[in-house]
Amino acid sequence: MAQRPEAQVAVVPATADRFDDIARVLNPSGREQACWCMHWRAPAKEDVTTRGDRLRALTREDPTPGMLAYLDDGEVAGWLGFSRRSAARSLQRSRVLPVGEPDAWPTTWVFMCVTVRAGFRRRGVAQALLDAGVDYAEAHGATALDAFPVEPEPGRRVPVSAAFVGTVGMFERAGFDRLGPTDSTSGRLTRWHMRREFAPIR
Repeated sequence: MAQRPEAQVAVVPATADRFDDIARVLNPSGREQACWCMHWRAPAKEDVTTRGDRLRALTREDPTPGMLAYLDDGEVAGWLGFSRRSAARSLQRSRVLPVGEPDAWPTTWVFMCVTVRAGFRRRGVAQALLDAGVDYAEAHGATALDAFPVEPEPGRRVPVSAAFVGTVGMFERAGFDRLGPTDSTSGRLTRWHMRREFAPIR
């Protein structure tokens, strides 16, 4: 299938006044136990039915927990979720993904997921979200960015159910380098540890 022409995409921080749009992307069916991009932020014991409320609370903070993409007609098209490693409590306990050095957690950000609504895919929305997210993280003091995307098999697309982690190619286009494969998979595809570091401010 040919890729549709890239759309004009505007990307903005996911603030509290845009929470209805966040819900349209992350939980359009209103499921009580939806992920809400909160899995890596979860405490050791959590009530999953409170994830939506906890994400709403995070949208009132600076930095926000993610970015939203809009097309030129004002329609919300996608979401990018991220956080400082110091706030990614579930990731800190991972046995299949590198947890990093605790001293670096406050200034190392992790990109958790990218979600594009059906009907808006293959139009450059995910890349626009990622590029804007990189700039946002740097502006908020990040010294390094980590991500764990998959690499599609030759000639095949990543299943939609696994695509929320992003692809190696889109992160490479955003300036990330491969550090190595991890023990984690998505859609039976290996997730790669990728990183972008920022030069220190002089």
